[in-house]
Amino acid sequence: MIRGKERFITQLYMGSDFIFIQVSFFVAWVLRFYLLDDGQIESHLPIFSYFLWNLVYTIVNIMIAFTIGLYAPKRKAKFATEISKIFQVNIVSMFILLSVLFTVKSVDISRLFLACYITTIVIITIVYRYVIKQSLRNLRSKGFNKQFVLILGAGSLGKRYMYNLTRHPEYGLEVIGFLDDYQSDGHLDTPVLGKLKELSKLLSEKIIDEVVVALPLTAFPKYQQIITICEKAGVRVTIVPDFYDILPASPHFEKFGDLPIINVRDVPLDEIVNRILKRAFDIAFSLIAIILISPLLLVIVIGVKLTSPGPVLFKQERVGLNRRTFHMYKFRSMKHMPEIASNTQWTIENDPRRTKFGTFLRKTSLDELPQFFNVLKGDMSVVGPRPERPYFVEQFKEEVPKYMIKHQVCPGITGWAQVCGLRGDTSIKTRIEHDIYYIENWTLLFDVKIIMKTVINGFINKNAY
Repeated sequence: MIRGKERFITQLYMGSDFIFIQVSFFVAWVLRFYLLDDGQIESHLPIFSYFLWNLVYTIVNIMIAFTIGLYAPKRKAKFATEISKIFQVNIVSMFILLSVLFTVKSVDISRLFLACYITTIVIITIVYRYVIKQSLRNLRSKGFNKQFVLILGAGSLGKRYMYNLTRHPEYGLEVIGFLDDYQSDGHLDTPVLGKLKELSKLLSEKIIDEVVVALPLTAFPKYQQIITICEKAGVRVTIVPDFYDILPASPHFEKFGDLPIINVRDVPLDEIVNRILKRAFDIAFSLIAIILISPLLLVIVIGVKLTSPGPVLFKQERVGLNRRTFHMYKFRSMKHMPEIASNTQWTIENDPRRTKFGTFLRKTSLDELPQFFNVLKGDMSVVGPRPERPYFVEQFKEEVPKYMIKHQVCPGITGWAQVCGLRGDTSIKTRIEHDIYYIENWTLLFDVKIIMKTVINGFINKNAY
């Protein structure tokens, strides 16, 4: 029953994508050759030739989307993740199309048309999927399109799962009850319907779309029998591991031979497509930023030279991706001193080492601007956890649990912790929690959101000194 619904939803999305890609083709054609007509339309290939390449793109696009799970039902998934996948699918599909065009030497395809084409596809796909997702969520919140859930285990694990469901009525998941061999009390007016041995009977008597196994590890020998009973009835099974508290927010499952393996710390940026996307964005953003702020950079250079003898830039060793060290650039805000002297000292409020101009630079975070050159070198990213000095890294990794996880991605000029006000004299543990959240939930849109919050909130921070 459930798999039949899932197949229908998959086919519905695939059909919708096919239709909307064709719509995007004609919109892009009108944009390029009518609204943006340069008077050379006769020199281009006829629309039929363009349409054939459009069909090639459509097939590749749908195949890639199916492969990465873009068509799978996702009641509980974040829309930001879906948007990220839409970008991935279209960028890879366009790369494949361009490779094919280059191979067959079809050079008459308008580059402006291709730009209009992929832009239109991405926009239309995001809009139509958002409309569908929000419409379904509104319907589910009002009691329509519901799925019924039976939870096996009325202990703390099962009750925690149910509590999470009650916070999200838009998922359209209703718990009909619990089965438990030892507990008799339900949760939030939801009763215990019986013992585990009654599972088969309940599945035949009631409409149940999903069985959630929330049993302690001591009940593990019963798992296989439970799964067999559910699959025989055609009901989907979800397992909530009893050791969930040691898993990250988004654990990743892999296969090693015939063994399933849980990647305890899955990082979206481990995927090559995501790394390419982020790196391309970093380079483009940094180049544009450097060009736009070049007059400001010149003013700061003059200000540093006039207010304090010594070099304009201050280089300091920091720990970056995969625990490798690099030299991070800043405008010098303190009196000139050997680098080693600054590697083991915290900056404090009213620090006597600072110059007057340096105090202004640090308070406004303008001393960080040279780090765009670190981004171009590949040592840093525009967005990511802030890098720390090796001396303090060695200290924090012993004092703060999970501190070293931040080094699984490139450090950034700004980050999720920073836009949440966690700078300077604030809790290292809380900062790391924010860094880990960023690492586990990275999307390109999340980066854009952090950059916008950095700009909107301004560069001045009361904890920066």
